[in-house]
Amino acid sequence: MPHPLMSRTSRSRHRRWLGTAVTGLAAAALAVTGTAAGASAAPHAAAGAAADVNNAKNPGFESGLSGWTCSAGAGSTVSSPVHGGTSALKATPSGTDQAKCSQTVAVKPNSTYTLSAYVQGSYVYLGASGTGTTDVSTWAPGATTWQQLKTTFTTGPSTTSVTVYTHGWYGQAAYFADDISVFGPDGGGNGDPGDPVPDAPTGLTAGAVTSSSVALSWNPAKYATGYNVYRDGAKVQAVTSTSATVTGLSPATAYRFQVAATNAAGESAKSAEVTVTTSPGGGNPGPSVPKHAVTGYWQNFNNGATVQKISDVSDQYDIIAVSFADATTTPGAITFNLDSAGLGGYTVAQFKADIKAKQAAGKNVILSVGGEKGTISVNDSASANNFANSAYALMQEYGFNGVDIDLENGINPTYMSQALRSLSQKAGSKLVITMAPQTIDMQSTQGGYFKTALNIKDILTVVNMQYYNSGSMLGCDGKVYSQGTVDFLTALACIQLEGGLDPSQVGIGVPASTRAAGGGYVSPSVVNNALDCLTKGTGCGSFKPAKTYPSLRGAMTWSTNWDAATGNAWSNAVGPHVHNLP
Repeated sequence: MPHPLMSRTSRSRHRRWLGTAVTGLAAAALAVTGTAAGASAAPHAAAGAAADVNNAKNPGFESGLSGWTCSAGAGSTVSSPVHGGTSALKATPSGTDQAKCSQTVAVKPNSTYTLSAYVQGSYVYLGASGTGTTDVSTWAPGATTWQQLKTTFTTGPSTTSVTVYTHGWYGQAAYFADDISVFGPDGGGNGDPGDPVPDAPTGLTAGAVTSSSVALSWNPAKYATGYNVYRDGAKVQAVTSTSATVTGLSPATAYRFQVAATNAAGESAKSAEVTVTTSPGGGNPGPSVPKHAVTGYWQNFNNGATVQKISDVSDQYDIIAVSFADATTTPGAITFNLDSAGLGGYTVAQFKADIKAKQAAGKNVILSVGGEKGTISVNDSASANNFANSAYALMQEYGFNGVDIDLENGINPTYMSQALRSLSQKAGSKLVITMAPQTIDMQSTQGGYFKTALNIKDILTVVNMQYYNSGSMLGCDGKVYSQGTVDFLTALACIQLEGGLDPSQVGIGVPASTRAAGGGYVSPSVVNNALDCLTKGTGCGSFKPAKTYPSLRGAMTWSTNWDAATGNAWSNAVGPHVHNLP
């Protein structure tokens, strides 16, 4: 399927790339608002937690717009949707106005404050100016449900007030904001009292247990905005949901787990302890893929996303697909060339060591073959043998656990199946084989990709179809669905689920951010809704499958680098959800 015309560097050859218009919008937005989301700041000021308050007045808009000023009369209060209380802010941008709503907040000099708000809508911004040091802002490119924005700032030596604000973007739809907080030392402005330190979480239980991981869940704690997970007394994870999967464990080993709730006021006492023993390890070397897994593509090039080493990839990813293998002059054969210069001097030795470390933590690292402009062709027995031999040699050299087939210029099911079976015979039962077809490739079981997947069903790990850069497509009910919706994800997945693939071989592939693809981005909440719809029958849109598929494998994203560029917002939201599917 042809793709929109896009400009690329020579290394940015994958189809998962941001269209020029979206790039311009995002770049302009950041230029207007200042510091991008996720900027780090100094720890909270030394003032005791008991003295800290929310210095914003009328933070939940329960008193209308009292204390707030909105540009061009763009703001009002509404009773739905609200995050807390009975009211929230609604502000509507125009073609010449961003619908900026602001308040001057009293603060103390030389103090650090946490600025946060819950928002809905496209291109919603939260920021603070006049700090006396570095003004800050953060933003959500598209929030279909309430999403918390959070950043911090430190006041200057003579700063006694700052201006906090929200705004949207020119010509976009209305946005909503609620429960705005400027949490820190009392500035004397009679702000809103802050939430107390939350209670200790209750109901901590263990779910899925493997030889290297334990899935945990617990009840929500009042006033909590996040949770810290402890293993044998040491903090190992910080999450915002009420679930987490702890990885990197040893087989047949007992571990003690606790959870503490957190907010801007501090950390609660720890929960009651749960002791869990991991299952025995298998007889074959190398990690296995979890029942529910998250796949992420790692970029071996710099195209404006966050440059990463393999060691930098979030622990939420169970399969890391190194992108991409390169063609050789031998038909069907592949090689791999680490872009050390483009990755800031990342050496081959470091790369190999990082792969081993990820595998020791229970992850699989595989080599992706193809991309939008990949030229590898396997169309006869000789090229099939060349593919298998070269792929196995790269697995031995770098330690890859398998391959990902991401060829977008056609695939010969007869000879690609032959190549992958030959590779399986060489590599053994732990071989990981994934695929990333375009939507058009999986519309019919007669397509080359679909045929290949069915041909190797007994050795295939997962097909993570790309639900983006495709426009509208048919669902399994014969209706047309538009990309960027929960129905698009569920109705198209249904084709694979009912077309012969096992549910454990079906994953949902989406961009990590609006900047990662030309179209088809959906918020993590939409991905999670689609997963719930397919596995549990909840969270569906207008399309609801006739049955559920509890063993659905999970989700994929392009890319871990674009995910990192947004503070791992995608993997932090989707990862725990996938790992706690039934």
